[in-house]
Amino acid sequence: MFQKTHIRLTVIISLVFIVLISILGSIVYFYTEHQLYRDVDRSLFEAVGRFQEQDSPPREGFQPLQRKDPRIILLYWDGKNRLLKENREAALFLGSERQIAPRVKNHPNDIDSGDFTFRYLAVTVDTNIGKITVQAIRNVNSEKELLNRLLLIMLIGIGAGVVCAVLAGYFLAGRALVPIKKAWQKQQQFVSDASHELRTPLAVIQAKTDVLFRTPSNTIQDRILDISTISNESRRLSKLVANLLTLARSDSDQLEVKKTTFRLDELVKEIEQQYEEIVEYQGKTLQINAVEPVSFFGDKERIHQLIVILLDNAIKYTNESGFIKLSCGQSGSAVFLKIEDNGIGIAKEDLPKIFDRFYQGDKSRTNQEGTGLGLSIAKWIIEKHHGKPRVTSTLGEGTTIEIHFPKSQK
Repeated sequence: MFQKTHIRLTVIISLVFIVLISILGSIVYFYTEHQLYRDVDRSLFEAVGRFQEQDSPPREGFQPLQRKDPRIILLYWDGKNRLLKENREAALFLGSERQIAPRVKNHPNDIDSGDFTFRYLAVTVDTNIGKITVQAIRNVNSEKELLNRLLLIMLIGIGAGVVCAVLAGYFLAGRALVPIKKAWQKQQQFVSDASHELRTPLAVIQAKTDVLFRTPSNTIQDRILDISTISNESRRLSKLVANLLTLARSDSDQLEVKKTTFRLDELVKEIEQQYEEIVEYQGKTLQINAVEPVSFFGDKERIHQLIVILLDNAIKYTNESGFIKLSCGQSGSAVFLKIEDNGIGIAKEDLPKIFDRFYQGDKSRTNQEGTGLGLSIAKWIIEKHHGKPRVTSTLGEGTTIEIHFPKSQK
């Protein structure tokens, strides 16, 4: 699938490079041509300008004017376009009058005669012998050779540039596809993991339901364990679907974050009251450190969800008689939220992956079940509030998650 896209991107990028190289080469070539012929044209205009500046024609015979530029040859033509042999340079062109005869007047033009290329400018002037055409002509073989060499060099350069453009296009197309491939692989993995996680509770519910159908005469009390299992798996399935929906909406930016100013310390105390009995029932201790008032600008519901996710994880992976500590505070430019526990801890190699979707650590170290989506949602909430999490953990000693949010939520 990506191979065709890679080829298409390579072709597009290569064409863009080729067009840019061609445009640049054309600009260089035509600019050089303009600069070379600008000096030639200037000398031609200066040569014929001397005739046009005369106030009156000569009275005694036609006398050719002397040229300033020795590279310019002056030729004179009568009204019938015949070459007048009034100067010795005219003898150089005897026999080739038809090739060099001026066809365009008052504008520089190129002509070829044998192996030579000439550039000329012709004007008509009045003399005592009638109207004649003065043609200033100059050999431009050296300029032509220079332009031909430049063109050859540029064609070779453009050829090499095309090869480089194709290689660069292939490389850039590959680099451009890297994040797309990663996103595609993540999506495929997400679908695969979601299917697996959904299949497990559904299979349990289906199996327990089949058992109930086989014994229709049994009472609810007789099958209370099976019914309890179905209820637990239904709740787990409902929570999983809700988490999947949250992540799907967050990926497509369908979830809005409605930020308002609220007291973070009061929110922490509210959550502590909700979990106090649960923690005490499990034989654990929940400590709160929220002494000073902490004003925070954010989405209160999402921050509540974030604290609940982190607190659930801390309680879940802390053994009986363990403690969990929830703190919040502020500094000059940041607000921090910290959750500590003395639970089973996280292996060092697992720390970079704990926020990945469906990732769960070594299940042999705990009998707690989870979906592996809670911390992914927590990461999304943290990013939406421009926070930076820092996780430290030691196996068998506990875990600390500290999140710093900027006070200015722009």
